[in-house]
Amino acid sequence: MRVVSLVPSLTEAVARTVPGALVGATDWCTHPAGLDVVRVGGTKNPKTDRILSLAPDLVIANEEENRAPDLDALRAGGVEVLVTEVRTVPQAVTELDRTLTACGAPSRPRWLDEAEAAWADPPVPGRRATAVVPIWRRPWMVLGRDTFAGDVLARLGVDHLYATHAERYPRIPLDELRAARPDVVVLPDEPYRFTAYDGPEAFPGLPCALVDGRYLTWYGPSLAEAPRALAAALRAAHR
Repeated sequence: MRVVSLVPSLTEAVARTVPGALVGATDWCTHPAGLDVVRVGGTKNPKTDRILSLAPDLVIANEEENRAPDLDALRAGGVEVLVTEVRTVPQAVTELDRTLTACGAPSRPRWLDEAEAAWADPPVPGRRATAVVPIWRRPWMVLGRDTFAGDVLARLGVDHLYATHAERYPRIPLDELRAARPDVVVLPDEPYRFTAYDGPEAFPGLPCALVDGRYLTWYGPSLAEAPRALAAALRAAHR
């Protein structure tokens, strides 16, 4: 089985579960460290000719991260494309199972069982909190409706304030974000790299939780560690 992955989460999952199956991955596929495969460009601008030259049996993609025209071009080149949809934690588990099976995994990996168990009983505080979750600045953009990261936070007792917005990643003026007075501002380090010196200063007087974006937005092996790591970061914001 020769697989090209256009999704960082799926790249990590396949590399860990089916060693040797991956022959190509995007420039953004940073896990596992030292992955030695052909790089095929970005998630939004993959080099389809390079992918086709690898003669993959399967390309794995995601309906949000990858563009339909690129996937159509790969199909036109005779390549099978598996497209995942992941908006919730249970959906992530199901789609990972489906993808790994398609990539030749002989059985469901232990790390996926551990991830499912971790999310069956996540650490939830006694009182639910409200949040805004910026994912970009200049302009400010936040989590909106129907996102995997939003579902992750909700399962940890955090309700983000734009969960019912018409858009999935709306642009919201900074003054409006401040005026919403959330209990916490959740600042991930991807896709925008918020840090202790770039992000919290925009929200004076509000607790800010700096979180590892891989735990918030990735749905590979990191799912097993995510509940504990994110809960710890959220608690630290109120110290």
